[in-house]
Amino acid sequence: MTDFPEILTNEKINERNADFRNALFSLNKKTINESNIVHLIRIYTKTKHIELRNRVLKLLYDFDFHELNDFFNLAYKKERYLDMKLYALRGISQFATEKEIEKILQKFNLTLAKRQKSTPYNYQEYELLRGKHALPFLVEKYGYSCFVKTLNQVNNQYNQMPDAFKGHFTTDENGVIVNLKTSEKSRKMMSDFFSKMRNGK
Repeated sequence: MTDFPEILTNEKINERNADFRNALFSLNKKTINESNIVHLIRIYTKTKHIELRNRVLKLLYDFDFHELNDFFNLAYKKERYLDMKLYALRGISQFATEKEIEKILQKFNLTLAKRQKSTPYNYQEYELLRGKHALPFLVEKYGYSCFVKTLNQVNNQYNQMPDAFKGHFTTDENGVIVNLKTSEKSRKMMSDFFSKMRNGK
């Protein structure tokens, strides 16, 4: 017997439905098993909403059911944001060897380096990659040098940003955002920075 919400098994439900969203975002991982992951995979595969895909990845990335190996690999290829790729990689890491992970991260690190040039104030993505549920978790759990290398690269690129973009938020062990500054203070810091840039200071 499982307490898995019936509404999440309904293939015809509108994903904008409030009850559907409440069920997904309040879902207890303890209700997930090998027989009902198919519903979460379907939700992920069909939705165009990144917040739903994000939620499904975080719900599943600690499970090692055989069917999830292909799912995590497909998710890694599908996602464009590096934090989303990393959540898929957290799942992949349960099935892949260190050598396989290292190969994946070589391309990941190249994309990360390009981000620094294309998006120089990429603080949101950096904070998500540095969060307790992300690279630090993988470094601690597996101890692979490739994870350490990627985390160091993230930290180096983060540290090269102006202070106006640092320390606004972090994430806890569950990937929940923890604000370190008020939204007003964050906006002011960034606004002041860009104002000084425009004035040539």
